[in-house]
Amino acid sequence: MRFLTSGYDADIDQVLNNALFTVDYNEMVIVKDIDFYSLCEHHLLPFFGKCHVAYLPTTKVIGLSKIPRLVDVFSRRLQVQERLTRQIADTIQTKISPHGVAVVIEATHLCMSMRGVEKQNSFAVTSAMLGAFHDQARTRMEFLELIKLRNAIPGVRDSAIPGYACVGDD
Repeated sequence: MRFLTSGYDADIDQVLNNALFTVDYNEMVIVKDIDFYSLCEHHLLPFFGKCHVAYLPTTKVIGLSKIPRLVDVFSRRLQVQERLTRQIADTIQTKISPHGVAVVIEATHLCMSMRGVEKQNSFAVTSAMLGAFHDQARTRMEFLELIKLRNAIPGVRDSAIPGYACVGDD
């Protein structure tokens, strides 16, 4: 239990470890498919899934490895998915003041599959859209489209993504 709730003892500034860099870059930064595990604060059962995080920098970016670390800090607490989503977004907004932050979490909740309604194939999706992601539909849609791409690594062939060709495709 100590490990599963270690997020309460984490200091966000120590986690970020000054990995905030001044840059001249204002395009979308996305870290997607971040695995996480948490405990439902109501039933004390696990929920787990993927977290997708994006932001539009103004003058600073966060070291890429720090974003999954932030997800870990907040997921290693007794949680509800809605709060977890917002805590990640609010922290990035506070630390680097970007033009916008977007967080989407997709999770399976054992409290829904093991007990209660007993629906094994259901999952919950939550989002937090701040700044430009909230105010500009085009920016929000770009993010949502990009996180749907499951294999967007150049040179990797994936026939499940229609309309995207890799080098060597006929």
